[in-house]
Amino acid sequence: MQTCLHPMSVLSVVSFLLLSASSAAAQLTPDRTYYGRHRPAPMTVRVPPDLKGDVQVELLEPVSARVTASAPVAPGPINLAAAFPSLWQDVKQDSEPPKLLYAQLVVGAKKIGAPVVLQPLIDPAYCPIIEDTGEPKYRPSKGVYSGLRAYPERYLVMETSMGDIQFAMRPDQAPNTVFSFLSLCQGGFYTDIIFHRIKPRHPNGSPFVIQAGDPLQLKDASDTKAGEGGPGFSINLEPSKLPHDFGVLSMARSNLPNSGGSQFFICLSRKGTEYLDGKYTSFAQATAGDDVIQKIAASELATGSERPKDPPVIKRCRLIDAAPYGEGPKPVALPEEKPQSR
Repeated sequence: MQTCLHPMSVLSVVSFLLLSASSAAAQLTPDRTYYGRHRPAPMTVRVPPDLKGDVQVELLEPVSARVTASAPVAPGPINLAAAFPSLWQDVKQDSEPPKLLYAQLVVGAKKIGAPVVLQPLIDPAYCPIIEDTGEPKYRPSKGVYSGLRAYPERYLVMETSMGDIQFAMRPDQAPNTVFSFLSLCQGGFYTDIIFHRIKPRHPNGSPFVIQAGDPLQLKDASDTKAGEGGPGFSINLEPSKLPHDFGVLSMARSNLPNSGGSQFFICLSRKGTEYLDGKYTSFAQATAGDDVIQKIAASELATGSERPKDPPVIKRCRLIDAAPYGEGPKPVALPEEKPQSR
């Protein structure tokens, strides 16, 4: 995968503040994006007047949606840290650090509105080098737990010239990559961006990837080289365990581990991309638009290159409120493949 090299820089979160703001459909919303450990975590509960029953917030595990804790709440301002003291748990040496959770509003045993992603702010593992085998070599996390990043879960709708593709994020696998990507989407970075690279087949014959995210590449440009543009910052490689499979969104990078920024690729098959597992950061799954992905992959290419003659265009990327956790659409799959787990 090729992408631009950028100097390390701090991601600006100004545009992302809009992402964490209240929306009409959200029922549990954080008052801000960051909460320091051992401090209050103010949020707001909104219950439509036509809903009856006990009101509570449940903390859910990713994927399984298993309830790890629940607490009664009242409509209006709440302190999530007071309702769930376990959020500020002590982290003992050699113990497992806190895991990402979803805070879900429940009224009368019915899940209501988009959940709130609760990402622990933990000193991350860092990858300084890629070994000769292609495997990243990480320095382990120190396990420093500083607090929480909280924001309503959103789905991404990628509007392209060939139709829409919808993605569900996987912050449980790559929280910082998801946060960075959503910030770019919210800020309009992916407006009028082309799919500059299409490799319909891996050398083993299996469907491979389609790639986009370079603002330098223009639809009418004659340059057939892979894109080198980016957002002006780089993000660290994250050790995601989400398998590369049809419809999975993953961050492109150069041969340097921490060179990802805005360029991404969408996988076209498990057999063609499984060797990328652990080497690239996979961070989302398509939940609709499988036909659009295949249309883009079938674009006619310029002779001897991976550039489409008439590149498909991402018109914009917009964010919509997610369904209650565990009730949203399932990941897409090729007809001959079984659906992936959320």
